[in-house]
Amino acid sequence: MAKKSLIQRERKRQKLEQKYHLIRRSLKKEISKMTSLSEKWGEIHRKLQSLPRNSAPTRLHRRCFLTGRPRGNYRDFGLSSHILREMFHTCLLPGATRSSW
Repeated sequence: MAKKSLIQRERKRQKLEQKYHLIRRSLKKEISKMTSLSEKWGEIHRKLQSLPRNSAPTRLHRRCFLTGRPRGNYRDFGLSSHILREMFHTCLLPGATRSSW
């Protein structure tokens, strides 16, 4: 189980990212429309830099839905490999076969 503070920090980042998503997207569109480097580009760039750092989507990290584990996650299930393996063994996922050797 991950530390509660780390899970809360990740939730806070998700909320910030949702809050500033439209602003960030509009500023990036304005920058991409610019043909030359002018004073306006610098102003738009400053506005983009003034947004909170944790509102950037690259700072988000995928975590396990049940345990909050940050590593070994499967996107399709939203679970870490440990939990997924346990579910395979208890036959909770239909159609999935466990490996044995």
